[in-house]
Amino acid sequence: MHADRPTPRDMADAGRGAARPAPPPDGDRPDFLAFVADEASETALRGGLPHTAGRLEFRRGDIRTATRLLEREATPSVLLVDIAGVDEPLQALETLAGVCMPDVRVLVIGDRTEIGFYRRLTRELGIAEYLHKPLTRDMVARLFGPHLAGDAAAAAAEALGRGSQVVAVCGVRGGAGATTLAVNLSVQLAEQGRSHVALLDLHLRGGTAGLMLGLRPGGGLRVALEQPDRADALFLDRVGIPVSDRLRLVAAEEPMEAMPQPTEAAVQGVLSLLRQRFNIVVVDLPMPPGPAERVVLAAARHSVLVLGPDIAGLRDALALRRLVAASGAARATMVLNRATMPGGLKPKLVEEGLGAPPDVTIPDLPRHLPRAANLGQPASRESAVLRRALAPLLQEIGGVAAERKGGSLFGRLFGRAAP
Repeated sequence: MHADRPTPRDMADAGRGAARPAPPPDGDRPDFLAFVADEASETALRGGLPHTAGRLEFRRGDIRTATRLLEREATPSVLLVDIAGVDEPLQALETLAGVCMPDVRVLVIGDRTEIGFYRRLTRELGIAEYLHKPLTRDMVARLFGPHLAGDAAAAAAEALGRGSQVVAVCGVRGGAGATTLAVNLSVQLAEQGRSHVALLDLHLRGGTAGLMLGLRPGGGLRVALEQPDRADALFLDRVGIPVSDRLRLVAAEEPMEAMPQPTEAAVQGVLSLLRQRFNIVVVDLPMPPGPAERVVLAAARHSVLVLGPDIAGLRDALALRRLVAASGAARATMVLNRATMPGGLKPKLVEEGLGAPPDVTIPDLPRHLPRAANLGQPASRESAVLRRALAPLLQEIGGVAAERKGGSLFGRLFGRAAP
């Protein structure tokens, strides 16, 4: 399955010190999981699928059952769902996309036989294969069997890696609150949107994303960012820190005397690895950007620029907005942080300086944010005000609206690849 542009739209207790079961390692990810509504189809599938392709697990139910269970369980490498009798199968696939890892290969069975429907699923939405009922062992073996082979898996992972979205979060100047926003946005995307999220902190010296989550980054990220050949398929297992089953932190804690020199090729390689495994990669980006950071801006589907209510913030926001436009990235989303800060510019003056109202406004939270940061807890979990302020970004990036309705998630999984 591939991905396209989304429409305008973790649960960590590490900071609390509470015992919490770790998310299952990647090696425990199921090879194949099928949700089938009728016994005859299950019999044909069991008879036609290769028994050498790993553990084959079947459950009774349709695509709606799969969506409910995969909100809590690990995404399999290959997922088969039944859409027979489902009134709005495309909407059901859209909802499923929001809870699956982006490298999953989806096979679909159903009761519709139109060639146009088949082409839409396989050519436009990126479904690996579709078969209509009644199934036979022969058709299952010929058309579904190859998708359980290793070559198909590698091709699917590569295609999906090109499609999952990158979100660049940039403070227009130091102290604007970009890291706070990146951390809490990542947590909310994983918690509310149930997306698989990677938070990549490119502040290799003095980064605070790990502190805000109550975690201590290890080594490895600097090496991966300086030497492209050192970042391989085991990169995430060595460097990524599980925050929850759907959120992972990728960060470093280099000494102040260190002089990291990330290369453009290495940054691109790290992004590619992350995009194979996560629906959304949120990058806390140092400013001003060097050549390596500009790789992220060029790859970003969303560029979130964070400024404070002051003259210097307005000046730098306008300059960074021009830079983002010159990088060929999508339109920048302006976030006014600490909008009600005592002594700050009034909203009218900020609007005049930007030439338009900010897209998102976050009020000053002088008690909540420092306290949460010192405790190593995401502030959004305790502050309803911050959650409400982040809601437009959740809608824009993850399609997470009130009651989790609205917004398209096809961009995550079921579309054509796009930068």
